[in-house]
Amino acid sequence: MAEKHIGKQTVVLNNPPSIKATASIVGPKEGKGDLKRDFDYILPDELWGEDSWEKAESKLVRETFSKLLQNAGISNDKIDYILAGDLLNQCIAANYGLRDTNVPFFGLYGACSTMAESMSLGSMLVGGGFADNVVCLTSSHFCSAEKQFRFPLELGNQRTPTSQWTVTGSGAVLLSAEGTGPYIKHITTGKINDLGVTDINNMGAAMAPAAADTILTHFADTGLVPEYYDLIVTGDLGKVGKQLCLDILKMNGLNIEAMYNDCGVMIYKLEEQDAHAGGSGCGCSATVFAGHIYKEIMKGNLKRVLFIATGALMSPISLQQKESIPGIAHAVSIHRSID
Repeated sequence: MAEKHIGKQTVVLNNPPSIKATASIVGPKEGKGDLKRDFDYILPDELWGEDSWEKAESKLVRETFSKLLQNAGISNDKIDYILAGDLLNQCIAANYGLRDTNVPFFGLYGACSTMAESMSLGSMLVGGGFADNVVCLTSSHFCSAEKQFRFPLELGNQRTPTSQWTVTGSGAVLLSAEGTGPYIKHITTGKINDLGVTDINNMGAAMAPAAADTILTHFADTGLVPEYYDLIVTGDLGKVGKQLCLDILKMNGLNIEAMYNDCGVMIYKLEEQDAHAGGSGCGCSATVFAGHIYKEIMKGNLKRVLFIATGALMSPISLQQKESIPGIAHAVSIHRSID
């Protein structure tokens, strides 16, 4: 019997893993936003000394992993598993960025939900006694993502008001069986939601139903109320998706507006930086959590956080075949202390 499973989609961890350290590296645009002081390093330019954007993203992954080990004061031979993924075909940013680590590796693809997916699975590995130390890591790069999913940058296409800016950045978390917190207590695994959105320039609309579904399920499974959390934060719905998520939740009798925010809204100065509807990409929720939110928890400004990373499960091929865009969202609850 799955004794740690509660409700429909939620797991409660009786031996919750501790987030022992984080690391975050972002691009120049992200380094000009309101959260710039919370990142470990800001790139001088998008290529960062490499001869392609894809190689620059792999370097992002490699250096973020190295920075995480440095922040945690641990060597890579103490890491039992790395769980990592990105947006590029076959997760090449993670594969090439981590190929020299000599650490057992799980490659993940949850689109922009990959950070919460990796933290969910990593928490189960540690909480279940299968590992002592697990690294969860994701990345994205504006230039490599645009090249793969949309248009060549050289075309200079006009962006629609609902479009989001793929974050250039990588975030990493070290989960450990030992530590003084913060701790991951609950995991609510999302279901694929598809309401027929087909506009590649409106990711917020595609992902918002999945985010709302996971949030509703989390509270139904746990019996908690929104006021239990100091912050409920989605991954990268952006300005449009954030409002849609709120509207869907209110239609279902749940109002989280007082404690709700979105990483895609937080990472940029939307009007000043011309980021349109906000940030997206695997690196969006990863860097905002590993940089800003984790630091706020450690300062004592946040005691309980519900972190929900959201993803659009499409590809260039699916769009060429006129498919709609399914969404997914995974949630983890993070507590400053075990209560």
